[in-house]
Amino acid sequence: MKTQRTRSQERIMQVLKTLKKAISAQELYIELRKRNQNMGLATVYRSLEALKLQGEVQVRTLPNGESLYGSIHRDQHHLTCVNCGTSIPIEECPVHQLEERLENSHQFKVYYHTLEFFGLCNRCQLSQEA
Repeated sequence: MKTQRTRSQERIMQVLKTLKKAISAQELYIELRKRNQNMGLATVYRSLEALKLQGEVQVRTLPNGESLYGSIHRDQHHLTCVNCGTSIPIEECPVHQLEERLENSHQFKVYYHTLEFFGLCNRCQLSQEA
């Protein structure tokens, strides 16, 4: 059974669904203000947390600790450089079958998953060689 969204949560979901990428809570706050949807930053954080717990928003935490939020339309997978922070989306997903097996074997409803590989991007590798 789906939980009834608050007006703030509904506004946040509308913005997240129109964006092509995940954004931080601060960026979302700015985006809402641009769209004349005045809402306090604390309300943005509370609404995002509630939406995450309801399985309607996925969260990705970057190496610097910043959280990025997006609507759940597909799983996210990235190659992330630990030096410069560049994050490269990857399309292939080797864990969908594992996800299904885990749901069945543990009676656990998976909302989404993330897969992230950490290392050095080509530019940072080249700068270390110089």
